[in-house]
Amino acid sequence: MKALVLAGGAGTRLRPITHTSAKQLVPVANKPVLFYGLEAIAAAGITDVGIVVGDTVDEITEAVGDGSKFCLDITYITQHKPLGIAHAVRISHAYLGDDDFAMYLGDNFVLGGIADPIRHFRTHRPDAHLLLTQVSDPRSFGVAELDGSGRVRRLEEKPARPKSDLALVGVYLFSSAIHEAVRAIEPSWRGELEITHALQWLIDEGRDVRSTLITGYWKDTGNVSDMLEVNRLVLETVEPRCNGLVDERSELIGRVQVDEGAVIRNSRVVGPAVIGARTVVADSYVGPFTSIAEGCLVEDSEVEFSIVLRNASISGVRRIEASLIGRHVQVTPAPPVPHAHRLVLGDHSKAQISS
Repeated sequence: MKALVLAGGAGTRLRPITHTSAKQLVPVANKPVLFYGLEAIAAAGITDVGIVVGDTVDEITEAVGDGSKFCLDITYITQHKPLGIAHAVRISHAYLGDDDFAMYLGDNFVLGGIADPIRHFRTHRPDAHLLLTQVSDPRSFGVAELDGSGRVRRLEEKPARPKSDLALVGVYLFSSAIHEAVRAIEPSWRGELEITHALQWLIDEGRDVRSTLITGYWKDTGNVSDMLEVNRLVLETVEPRCNGLVDERSELIGRVQVDEGAVIRNSRVVGPAVIGARTVVADSYVGPFTSIAEGCLVEDSEVEFSIVLRNASISGVRRIEASLIGRHVQVTPAPPVPHAHRLVLGDHSKAQISS
């Protein structure tokens, strides 16, 4: 069995971060989201992985390399335009051949991995197997309807009036039948080849499409709030470790990880939190659910429930929270400005001003 990982796309919901960085490489607990998916694939016993890349190909290939650090054999497949998930399957046929494969969207996070669904797929041998989860607002997802036996009978892409609350998680398991399906469909009104249309084609042709309802945690990390929530969840699993330098005037409370070369001076760090290699935290407070990447500077500031990417600096800022701060960013106080009131008052007016 092979795996196909989708790591293209523009990442518009994470702009401006993704103007200069691949969305799949934005870090969660100081590790790129994409790496969690590759680790899950390796843990499921799959070694041959094709990664579909687009405009950020250079950045993805530099980060992942040949896959050896994940115990994987990586092949890169170029998608020149983001024309849909089914299009990514279509252009990958030469690599996949007639092998079964797992498809994993590279910006998804699935707690607990994918080993169990893969075992189920190998045992029952359906034409396709989908991971589903219940969501409060299905209108932003592909939505599945199931029959009485749990098989999938209908799929819709971002329906205005969803007929169920079961959304497609970004993990799919396919036999070679999917290649016929992606060749048979036409682009949607969005100009994309929709994977839901290909799956519906299989259903209409009488093929066996099954599903698993996952009860663990899943997130599409496509926007800032979801990134922060996944960061919070992963940091909950951090074990305290200090490989850096913490002076006697500093305090580490709870699950705090300080990487090699980091320096904590006259500061308080409350976990769960991760301080990256060669980062300096001085005269500051770092609060829970914060990950600060390598080479950063935090001085005379407070940061909580945030993600700070590498080589950023935060100086003299009273409070930052629920924020995503990009690489090489400088955050400083605004210059002081005169405080004055500008008034245009009519005759016989009364004005009360707090000084």
